[in-house]
Amino acid sequence: MNFEFKNVGDVTEVSLEGRLVASCSEEFKDAMFDRLRDSKRVLMDLRKMGHIDSSGLGALVSVLQWVNSNGGALKLFGLQSRPKIVFDITKVYRVFEIFETEEEALASFNAPPPAAE
Repeated sequence: MNFEFKNVGDVTEVSLEGRLVASCSEEFKDAMFDRLRDSKRVLMDLRKMGHIDSSGLGALVSVLQWVNSNGGALKLFGLQSRPKIVFDITKVYRVFEIFETEEEALASFNAPPPAAE
């Protein structure tokens, strides 16, 4: 698993490439906790993430919880078909905001929150 960080305005974008699996999930979490310490708006680019297993999914959820507990927001975009199957089977898509494109995801950080039902 490779990941790169870049700033897009006040959003920290993390591009993931490869397989987010058990063998690298702890390293991934540690890197995210370290690099995202001061980030309130986090966007994960999953266009090059080819596979995710339950450990990788757990790592993503841990990062989401950590960002949320620090008053931030984490969003995803570019989820590919193979990883999407795992998101669908586990229904974890319910806890993430997932967008098709980078533009949609970035715009969502400035959109008003959805009205409560």
